[in-house]
Amino acid sequence: MMLTYQTEEEGEKQAAEIIRLFKKDFPDEDPPKVTAHYSDVSDPESVSDCIHEIISKHGKIDHLVTSAGFTENFSAETYPYDRIKKLWGVNVDGTYLFATGVARHLMERGNITHGSIVMIGSMSGAIVNVPQPQAPYNAAKAAVRHLAASLAVEWAHAHIRVNCISPGYMLTALTRKILDDNPELNKTWTSLIPVGKMGSPEDLQGAVVYLLSDASRYVTGADLRVDGG
Repeated sequence: MMLTYQTEEEGEKQAAEIIRLFKKDFPDEDPPKVTAHYSDVSDPESVSDCIHEIISKHGKIDHLVTSAGFTENFSAETYPYDRIKKLWGVNVDGTYLFATGVARHLMERGNITHGSIVMIGSMSGAIVNVPQPQAPYNAAKAAVRHLAASLAVEWAHAHIRVNCISPGYMLTALTRKILDDNPELNKTWTSLIPVGKMGSPEDLQGAVVYLLSDASRYVTGADLRVDGG
């Protein structure tokens, strides 16, 4: 199960695109069952309903990737408190609610089940980005990072691995909009990246596959930076 921050319509389009690409690359094979489901990640009841809906469609959940999140740039002394609560609700509460919901499902299936949860954090959870002010976001991503480590220890007995990936600057739809509005910011960010360019969401694929697969079966509680150095 992949948890992203997008609309229901966008999710359905993405699911259809995954199936299309599979058919293109493997025309003689049956495509996987890919479905899109919507949830308000900050609402416990909505998260619970979503998880039950997914299980009813697929029978079980083996793995979870939590990547719903957003950032805003206000100076700390002027940051609207209602915006802080919304940011925390999506970035932290959403991660916690889905992780615990899926963990309960895995535990109910018994000790023979081996699950893996990957939380998408950020380099902002360990450093302070410049020049943009984003203290609540940095704190939220630090929470995600330590939440992964904490749950990894707590759920080790249940054979549930929990790891965090901390991306650097990635050219997502969100960051593209920010950079379109602030061309100088693009130059500043790029100048701080040792490899000289921003990453793309595709650059995270290998890390996600590694942490979900048996190749990382003895890795839990880790924070893997994917940030161009």
